[in-house]
Amino acid sequence: MNVKVFYRDGVKSLLLVAALMLMQSCGFIKSKFGKGGKEESGISNGEITATARKGYKQTTPAGMVVIPSGSFIMGQADEDIAASMNNMNRRVTISSFYMDDTEITNHEYRQFVDALLVDSVSVLGEEEIMSKYYPDTTSWKKDFAYSNGDPFVEYYYQHPGFDTYPVVGVSWQGAQYFSKWRTNLLHDFQNQENQFHSTGFRLPTEAEWEWAARGGRAVAKYPWGNPYTMNAKGCFLANFKPQRGNYDADGYPYTAPANAYNPNDFGLYNMAGNVAEWTSDAYTDNATAIVWDMNPRYDNPDEPRKVIKGGSWKDIAYYLQTGTRSFEYETERRAFIGFRCVMDNVNDRGGARTRRR
Repeated sequence: MNVKVFYRDGVKSLLLVAALMLMQSCGFIKSKFGKGGKEESGISNGEITATARKGYKQTTPAGMVVIPSGSFIMGQADEDIAASMNNMNRRVTISSFYMDDTEITNHEYRQFVDALLVDSVSVLGEEEIMSKYYPDTTSWKKDFAYSNGDPFVEYYYQHPGFDTYPVVGVSWQGAQYFSKWRTNLLHDFQNQENQFHSTGFRLPTEAEWEWAARGGRAVAKYPWGNPYTMNAKGCFLANFKPQRGNYDADGYPYTAPANAYNPNDFGLYNMAGNVAEWTSDAYTDNATAIVWDMNPRYDNPDEPRKVIKGGSWKDIAYYLQTGTRSFEYETERRAFIGFRCVMDNVNDRGGARTRRR
């Protein structure tokens, strides 16, 4: 036998054995093949033999990206210049989920309102739809004293020139109802196609939002990672209020298209600036002390204040920081607050060690 061939084949065999041992040690073989690799369902010979059912695979929803699970130090990533002391640092762990890669746009939200006006008038009534769920276009004028907001009152929500801009003037309650409608829309289609239901759409928790905004960077002050609001070429990296009020310096005096600027490392656009975003959490100053460290959420229906994150086109850089938190009342509709949705990822629940293959 050729010695070189024998040596080469021997090395290949050793590498194969080593790979199998590594996969076994990380639980790969068991997680992939279960009990001998067979798939049985039900009861057989007086014993339960049911394993995973066939026919379900969660796919990434349209317009969303996968946010992996992970652990990070949640809280203020730089000096707390407001001395708020309301987001003290602590380690938390977040399960994987899907998230809209942009804020919900005018044209996307309009599908929801138009559907309500066609299908739900007899149930909700036109007055409730227009007062609770139709965006408050007058917020462009009411939110800012002595400001020429009239053109935006007339055009921002309805004009096709703003179709891809983030919807504003939507309350926390309206964002919640949009998420419910979006879930029902998907489930109705899945019923027609005889498919298993996906998990529903919802607002992100504060912790999920902060983990997603950091893009996997442990102590990122801003979603792009570095501690400055400009890149090396002197270009601003978000839509906010720079240079003591030079709103136009970043390229957009008001809001920007929802996919403007570069995405972070998770593929998410405008996690800082443009519009602040609703989260599902109720607001409390001592949230760090009372919520759990695994998928934390402060759910208090009696608290009308809800956490908003990310800062907006009218805010200074401090509010763009990933760790800065603020609040607004759940019924308020502002010209600088929008939202995006998330969906639980039930297909990939493993942590970093499971993914290391």
